[in-house]
Amino acid sequence: MTFFEDLKWRGLIKDISSPDLEELLNKGGLTFYIGTDPTGDSLHIGHFSSFLMATRLKKAGHNPILLIGGATGLIGDPKPSAERTMITKEEVQKNVDALTSQVKKIFGFEVVNNWDWSKDINFIDYLRDYGKYFSVNYMLDKDIIKRRLEAGITYTEFSYMIMQSLDFLWLFEHKNCVMQMAGQDQWGNITAGIDLIRKKTGKEAYAFTMPLITKKDGTKFGKSEGNAIWLDINKTSSYEMYQFFINTEDEMVIDYLKKLTFLSKEEIEELEKIHKEAPEKRIAHKKLAEEVITFLHGHEEYEKALKISESLFSEKVRELTSEDIINSLKGVPQITINLNDNIVDFVVNNGICSSKREAREFILAGAISINNKKITDLEYIIDSKDTIDNKVIIIKKGKKNYYLGLIN
Repeated sequence: MTFFEDLKWRGLIKDISSPDLEELLNKGGLTFYIGTDPTGDSLHIGHFSSFLMATRLKKAGHNPILLIGGATGLIGDPKPSAERTMITKEEVQKNVDALTSQVKKIFGFEVVNNWDWSKDINFIDYLRDYGKYFSVNYMLDKDIIKRRLEAGITYTEFSYMIMQSLDFLWLFEHKNCVMQMAGQDQWGNITAGIDLIRKKTGKEAYAFTMPLITKKDGTKFGKSEGNAIWLDINKTSSYEMYQFFINTEDEMVIDYLKKLTFLSKEEIEELEKIHKEAPEKRIAHKKLAEEVITFLHGHEEYEKALKISESLFSEKVRELTSEDIINSLKGVPQITINLNDNIVDFVVNNGICSSKREAREFILAGAISINNKKITDLEYIIDSKDTIDNKVIIIKKGKKNYYLGLIN
């Protein structure tokens, strides 16, 4: 199987600008770029497939460049529904610095910032040297613009296509960059860049897009959808990432293995077979989590996430540190507690049960646990022996209701 055939099998090719691209990708030696605007201080899992694709191309002998849009980030790529909220220049620069450091650390790519060649272009030169190559009719025909016309689009957003095209041209002329890759939603901007290069230089550039990685219902992963899974370990712990992948929809896990890992076709097909025979074992999910976490943060972090996952909801929880527990239970309701309470008073005073009657019913039924140990004695006293590191207590009510008790 050729490199291009492998990409197709993984579902990583959506649009290509030229039939020549298959041979060029198989041959190696292309300098290409992938871009992102600094709308946040970390990439998230929605970016990961695209950046991993750049790594795939690097392994196949191509030369990647990451463009961070210090200039385009001040403008904002048109969204399908409404104008983006502009962020301050100071915040953009902060995000540029953070993303540059992150990408170099995780992926090892060369990083460029389009602010460097955009900042000195005056408005007249912008219109004369670049704007004259863009027909308004041509721009209106692009899908993202069409979708915004009814709701309205500002001239600022309308100009984004020209700015991104200018980036491709600059990299083509100064970095010998002959190809751009991006998510499928960028196809209009990418082809505009190819056209600008052709008109300005008479030479050919290339591009392809990848399908956006989505959930089963078609919604994409990203911070605007809430609950983003960040690549920054300080924003999303390895345990949180492990839980995200272990709870991936069964119908999507093989697709994610293809797009988010370097596992071979044979390895993935074997995991698919196992998954179909025993999906409840979540073997494919665990392998997905292992591959992604190890790539991003190292195998030690994966082992740590696995240990926390296996211990957190068992009596092995005492093998964990209070810091591990607090970081792992970020989404769990937190309560501040005083020690030496009777168990009945404890769960009522902290809002875990609504009344003493309900509390007694839950306790006698074995439905109240402290650090995953069932408490059935109505006279049980909560004291320091129930704490972990004298800092935290994990309380469970029923099968799924967890609370993190922080010692006052």
